[in-house]
Amino acid sequence: MTNPAPSPVVHARAPGKINVCLKVGAVLEDGYHEVATAYQAVSLFEDVRAWPADDFSVVFTGTIDASGLAVDGSNLAIKAARALARKAGYRGGVRLSIEKNVPIAGGMGGGSADAAATLLACDTLWGTDATRDDLIEIAATLGADVPFAFTGGTAIGTGRGDQLSPALAKGQFHWVLALADFGLSTPGVYNELDRHRERHAQDIFPAQIQPSVDTNVLQALRAGDPRMLAEALHNDLQAPALHLAPGLGKVLELGEANGALAGLLSGSGPTVAFLVADADSALELQVALSASRLRVVRATGPVHGARIIHD
Repeated sequence: MTNPAPSPVVHARAPGKINVCLKVGAVLEDGYHEVATAYQAVSLFEDVRAWPADDFSVVFTGTIDASGLAVDGSNLAIKAARALARKAGYRGGVRLSIEKNVPIAGGMGGGSADAAATLLACDTLWGTDATRDDLIEIAATLGADVPFAFTGGTAIGTGRGDQLSPALAKGQFHWVLALADFGLSTPGVYNELDRHRERHAQDIFPAQIQPSVDTNVLQALRAGDPRMLAEALHNDLQAPALHLAPGLGKVLELGEANGALAGLLSGSGPTVAFLVADADSALELQVALSASRLRVVRATGPVHGARIIHD
């Protein structure tokens, strides 16, 4: 995709995401679910710096406590670098430093952003001549959200979430994100969804095998209308996540009582994303939630996907 980097370090950046709509299909025989989601990339970024090395290593910095993250071959960024090296026949390694700003296990795709930025950084560092399609193909083998972190913007994801089609989105949406001091396991939340559906089988419609994104979500994105989008926000994983972490319900109530148009859990949670009308409303909500001792950041979307940053 690129020529070898002339400098000894390459800096790539990729965004976190919010699922403004997430529909989850019925559990399949292999234990997985088909999903239909509307992704929006937001201005909370992971920054990856890559240096030439003989082997593969990673360290973490940034605003997020990453002390619990693996730094061996099980780390998704290391997996991304190794996958590209295999594809390109590259025999060296890379030393990675990742500045984390997206919550860990927070439902915002931070690990996926690490992997997407690593693919782009290593492609540039090594001069692998991989095409964009090559990199997205590798991204899809790493996790369902990795291709979207690579492409960014606004998109519809189907299948496992990795089959992407662009979605028209006008203007800019303003979000206030309440960050939890704990994580939620994505498989754990999906398992709880299956149990939730079994418990309430008499009261809810059976889940579709292949769900779809509501047309009112697509219309709201096309119109660039936050109030219209607020009416359409939906996440099938929210009820099971709230069952696992009931305190998140109070966070949702607090945000909506202090001016948010609507709130929802991002992905499998526990990050709570509040949609607001404009930048002034975002600042007011940030102040109100911070006064309740919540850790809060503001973000806008949509933003670009993974790209090289020239320091």
